[in-house]
Amino acid sequence: MDQTKVMKRRMVTAIILFSITFVAMLIFIGLYIDASRRVQETFRKQYSVSLEHTVEAIDAYLDGEGDHDMRYTRIISEMSCANSYAFLIKDFTSEQKTANEVYSALIKFPDQMKGDLEDLRGALKNMSKDLDKGYKKADEIIESLDLKGK
Repeated sequence: MDQTKVMKRRMVTAIILFSITFVAMLIFIGLYIDASRRVQETFRKQYSVSLEHTVEAIDAYLDGEGDHDMRYTRIISEMSCANSYAFLIKDFTSEQKTANEVYSALIKFPDQMKGDLEDLRGALKNMSKDLDKGYKKADEIIESLDLKGK
């Protein structure tokens, strides 16, 4: 008789410990999901801010009279930052591709891109607001380039 009471106590203790462990695990999973969501929101905000900085750099390039090479390098630098944040965002594949192509085009085809900076400025402004028309316009700019490096 004592043996069954001991076994019942152990079983009740095991069930209680399992329940506590299970609830703790659910809480930690919830906290992890919440933290992941907040990090993704931060990446999206930083991506938008970086695109806005790129737009400002383009404005400075278009308005500036001196040292266009330095101003163009700043555009590339700001777009590099935006490109980096784009690759940290989940479920952002086509947008990542567009951001990467714009960044690559700025580096590989500076002479051609300097002529399209006004259009690129509008596209990046719309991209920073997460509008599809900005990504479409950026894709059109990339497609219009002579990839053989005229």
